[in-house]
Amino acid sequence: MTVPVPHRPPRHPAAALWLFAASQLGVLGLWLWLGWPVGLTALMLSHWTMLWGTLNPGSALFSPVLRRLPTSEPVVWLTIDDGPSVDTEAMLDLLDAHGAKATFFVVAARARAQPQLLAQIVRRGHGVGHHSASHPSAAFWRLGPAAMRREIADADRTLRELLPGYRLQWFRAVVGMANPFVARSLQRCGLARVGWSARGFDAVTAEPERVLARIERGLAPGAIVLMHEGAGHGRSVETMAALLARLRALGYRCVLPEAVER
Repeated sequence: MTVPVPHRPPRHPAAALWLFAASQLGVLGLWLWLGWPVGLTALMLSHWTMLWGTLNPGSALFSPVLRRLPTSEPVVWLTIDDGPSVDTEAMLDLLDAHGAKATFFVVAARARAQPQLLAQIVRRGHGVGHHSASHPSAAFWRLGPAAMRREIADADRTLRELLPGYRLQWFRAVVGMANPFVARSLQRCGLARVGWSARGFDAVTAEPERVLARIERGLAPGAIVLMHEGAGHGRSVETMAALLARLRALGYRCVLPEAVER
């Protein structure tokens, strides 16, 4: 089963930057008219808004972001970040055993190093999404235009070379944080940004029970579930097995979205 989902790459990627520039002119006007206390307050609010739009993974201030599937059916979109990895084949075996589908948001450098795993994901009926060229987790949110273009456009080119004929449609920002320079590259590559509505922090939490408890708080029809592979604690496969069993017990199926152009 697939769920029709609007595919929404950014249409006006420079709009947020123009609005920010206009806001700074407004701040200057307030500073000159009403004095520095009002001007400074307005300046801080404008910069806080830009920072919030960047650091909040669910913010659509700079580009549209899909946070759930538009359905009332008991289905979820299972997404798996940061591969390919030593866990990929085991993850695929688990998905097959449960009759579940997932989208693997892959790092292009890791995909180039293990192209056979990337091909296997597609061959076994799962989706591939774009998760940057090198996964700079500490710096992605603050990359400038040129560096951001390399992280997105270069990765897009790499993934399309490795998967000829595959229609790459979805992008997930590193750590979910997307600054104003993400939108231009997404528009050029025809990619729509994907967030999440249920996560368990499985990349840092080793106990499957704690991960599942957090995910269940966000479960609902159409939830986008964020998971990871290759975590440093070495229990990603074990946690995925527990999640798939729990989803089945709760009556949820893991499906893929079907992009609908808008």
